[in-house]
Amino acid sequence: MRRVVVTGMGAITPIGLNVDEFWNGVRNSQIGIAPITKFDASDYKVKIAAEVKGFDAKDFIESKTVRRMELFSQYAVVAAKEALKQSGLDVEKEDPYRIGVAVGSGVGSLQAIERNEKRLIEKGPRRLEPLMVPMMISNMACGNISIYFGLKGKSINVVTACVTGTHNIGEAYRTIQYGDADVMVAGGTEACVTPIGIGGFAALTTLNITENVTRASIPFDKDRAGFVLGEGAGIVVLEELEHAKARGAKILAEVIGYGSTSDAYHITSPAEDGMGAANAMKFAMKDAGIKPSQVDYINAHGTSTHHNDLFETRAIKLAFGDAQNHVLVSSTKSMIGHLLGAAGGIEFITCVKSIEDGYVHENVGLLEVENEEEFSLNYVKEHGITKDIRVCMSNSLGFGGHNAAIIVRKYDE
Repeated sequence: MRRVVVTGMGAITPIGLNVDEFWNGVRNSQIGIAPITKFDASDYKVKIAAEVKGFDAKDFIESKTVRRMELFSQYAVVAAKEALKQSGLDVEKEDPYRIGVAVGSGVGSLQAIERNEKRLIEKGPRRLEPLMVPMMISNMACGNISIYFGLKGKSINVVTACVTGTHNIGEAYRTIQYGDADVMVAGGTEACVTPIGIGGFAALTTLNITENVTRASIPFDKDRAGFVLGEGAGIVVLEELEHAKARGAKILAEVIGYGSTSDAYHITSPAEDGMGAANAMKFAMKDAGIKPSQVDYINAHGTSTHHNDLFETRAIKLAFGDAQNHVLVSSTKSMIGHLLGAAGGIEFITCVKSIEDGYVHENVGLLEVENEEEFSLNYVKEHGITKDIRVCMSNSLGFGGHNAAIIVRKYDE
């Protein structure tokens, strides 16, 4: 198996428009949740979201190009640009057929659907936008990255709801391991703070209806009452180790394990016993060749819903056994809400930064668990923890019963 390393990262988030801004926000326990501004939410039960603030794609890419991309694609291309810049990869000096893309979006462009549905009703089918379909479909984030940067290798768009980002990074890792590419641009993107996005999730009763932004996304807390919808993109550059070393790239971390399962249980709820997610973690650790006691930190899926946080806790206990109290656990969603298809990408970046800085952020807003016997993991609370972090696991669980875990390690020669 070829070794795979991380050489670049890019982020668009509710607390920063690049990785440094995002990570500074994380270290300062910044909450990116606020009243919705992208539409009039006065008639909606849910009035808050974790919106990206101050983003204008024209600040990063050409205006003509921007006009042919929906917002989820804009987020992805801008984040990919940052990741590729950090990687130092000169595409013109590489074989473009050895550089691929694995970037997904859970829903694509709800904005394009909403605009054109309105046109259809008010003006008829002949007035639909000619580019409606290629603008809205979820694979266009991946396609636009490939086109914009001239990347001609494997180009895939894994769409698995909230596991999308993690699955794309995992499949990119496998692609490089097995020699189908030397470099992969991978991650997830989402821009779903729209009337139908907020309304749809509210109808499903998965969103917290509070207007108190400090108590809205509180994973593992006894008062948790649903997630907060967020948006953004998390994109990384993965590279075969020898390829990275040959060009003198700075290596940020090494990807060492990936596991994926399905609950085969329910369309929205994780399996109650946590066995599906537990096996994804076990498979990832087996793939990495490590024991549970070697994992320092789990970036939990931790959505702040009753079922997810309870069942994920059970899953971690099953997977880690006697090591469950050793590993630190926190959820980045406590600050940026749930970015759906982009969540796994941002949370992977959080793991890499935790290794780089030797810092694990707290579950912001976690005051008290509902049952200390059930919720007995080492949840980070009150403040972050500074310590040497060598191995991190990122968990993702999604509607449809999808589960994935990916493991990164501090790079050693």
